[in-house]
Amino acid sequence: MAEIVADVPQRATTRSRLRGVTALLGTVPFFAYVTIFLVIPTLVVVIGAFAGSGGVTLENVKALGSSYILEAFGRSIALSLLSALIGAVLGALLAYALVTAKPDGILRRVVTAAAGVLAQFGGVTLAFAFLATIGLSGFLTVWLRDTFDVDIFSGGVWLFELPGLTLVYTYFQIPLMVIVFLPALDGIRPQWREATESLGGTTWQYWTRVAGPLLAPAFLGSFLLLFANSFSAYATAAALVSQGSPLIPLQIRGALTSEVLLGQQNVGKAMALGMVVVVSVVMALYTLLQKRTSKWLG
Repeated sequence: MAEIVADVPQRATTRSRLRGVTALLGTVPFFAYVTIFLVIPTLVVVIGAFAGSGGVTLENVKALGSSYILEAFGRSIALSLLSALIGAVLGALLAYALVTAKPDGILRRVVTAAAGVLAQFGGVTLAFAFLATIGLSGFLTVWLRDTFDVDIFSGGVWLFELPGLTLVYTYFQIPLMVIVFLPALDGIRPQWREATESLGGTTWQYWTRVAGPLLAPAFLGSFLLLFANSFSAYATAAALVSQGSPLIPLQIRGALTSEVLLGQQNVGKAMALGMVVVVSVVMALYTLLQKRTSKWLG
């Protein structure tokens, strides 16, 4: 009997260890996915950025100071900032409109589901949709020209330049903002507004002194996420811009695939490393803001 009693803790320890091993086995697919699609490509970029014909070199990184690369980085950052700002403002307004609706209402469910789909609607499909709608021969362009004698391209082919890219990018930035900012708006308690009104506060004072400061970290964090989303986008711009490489992702493509500028693959990896650094800084700031948001609205 004493032996059986003494054996109980040992069996419990064995079962606990087995559960721990089982839990670790459940994470194997995740870590395998991260290793294959994140860790290994990042190592390839980092190693290639400092690799040369004679071994380790800094020439690839020094090439980032070239005027055409700096201009591409500048245009990419400007495009990302503008599309993120427009998407953040319009998406926040749409998210607030959803918060005022019934939590389980059909309107909120439909808009949220649509936002989830449209936030992932990018690449060649999105570029084709805009070309078919407001392209040089798009149905809306032709209809406006034939019906109202209005030529939306009278000032130039703006759709294939930064203004057009900003418009196209905003299409998937707004629904993404709705998805990431809606939980923060849900965290604002109605009692806080009632307390402000009971103390004689106005709507302006509520938004500027109570809700605004609480939502500011979430808004800024969402803005940074939209910036990273736009900065790293490639397929949409590649489908719209057929000539030149105004953005850094297109410059990387040119360096990796060009048949004219041979031996530029490692320069392309150095540019990719620059993108990794920019996105890493942005996501680090986003993580800090998310921690503050969860602390204040938790």
